[in-house]
Amino acid sequence: MTNEKHCNHSFVISRRGLPGIRARLAEKAPVTVAFLGGSITEGAGASDADTSSWRALTGRYLQERFADQEFHFINAGVGGTTSTLGAHRLQEHVLRHGRIDLLFVEFSVNDGSDREESIRGMEGIVRQCRRVSPDTDICFLYTAAEKNLSGSHPFNIAVHEEVAAHYHLPSVNFAARVYEQTRAGRMEWTDLAPDGYHPNDDGHALYAGFLREYLDIALVVEGTVLNAEEERTISPLEVKNYEYGSLLDFRAGIHTEGFELRELSPEDPLMNWRFGTEHLYTDSLEAVYTFNVTGQSAGLLLLYGPDSGIFEYSVNGSSFTSVNLFDEWCPMAHRPILTMFPLQEQRGELQVKVRITGTKDEASKGTSLRIMKILSN
Repeated sequence: MTNEKHCNHSFVISRRGLPGIRARLAEKAPVTVAFLGGSITEGAGASDADTSSWRALTGRYLQERFADQEFHFINAGVGGTTSTLGAHRLQEHVLRHGRIDLLFVEFSVNDGSDREESIRGMEGIVRQCRRVSPDTDICFLYTAAEKNLSGSHPFNIAVHEEVAAHYHLPSVNFAARVYEQTRAGRMEWTDLAPDGYHPNDDGHALYAGFLREYLDIALVVEGTVLNAEEERTISPLEVKNYEYGSLLDFRAGIHTEGFELRELSPEDPLMNWRFGTEHLYTDSLEAVYTFNVTGQSAGLLLLYGPDSGIFEYSVNGSSFTSVNLFDEWCPMAHRPILTMFPLQEQRGELQVKVRITGTKDEASKGTSLRIMKILSN
């Protein structure tokens, strides 16, 4: 496949292609396709995420094109999340389902301005997938937002391309296509994504069409295939990447006195999370949550909402550091928010203690803390 370019963008870069799923299709074997990303992958903006999102339309395209093939599709999109959390939830939300033949990864809108952290997340996803599921094809996707619609390489896309190029992964740049068409006067992006981020049905159909153009060729044309040994020995771009990222149940904590088990009720507002909401809750100054992990980093997935307060943490006996994660979305609903504690120079035993401070953001209604998951790497 040729690389189509415009204004320093490459719409499609084939690299190694998709040899694994192409072989499975040729064998008429069952195929599993997973979609890992943020709210756009989950289907936000579509009238029905399971039928009119780009993810659902891509699944329909594959099922119709290979009508005698058995397909399974995994929706691992979670709104408002970055590749850092993506690397830590890869096992629970994707790899635990068994053999994965094709993994689409979409985080270019949600990843922030920290280049190293973005590489840790994207590279962690790739390396963990290669280690656990070496036959999986991986393809990066870049969706549109104001920061990704420019005539030069947008920052987040350029960072993700560093990872894609390093591991010879194909990438499809939806944002570059949108930019090219808006610049040519063929569309207004806000007509297809009124908030500038989340496509409506027409926008999702546009994305699905872009991806279909790539798959029409990639699923029949051979790419450049590295042997398994070459792929296993590729050195990391960032040695502190999240290759070993995982989510652990909050019950893995070794000290939970002062916390109580809770779950949100159907009446409690919740956003960016369609999984269970069981968590540990406290608003007591006497409560301390302690957990141990082995690795280079640790974190927590918290359930933040209207009554969340400021908490503090200590790693391996260090002085406590306070953290205020309350933002403009918190008064509206509960949602998962990730907090990562300082990266260590070497892998080893980490003990983390967390407690509330009894203080809060001026916009919060309380000082509580809700813990859903432990993160370990």
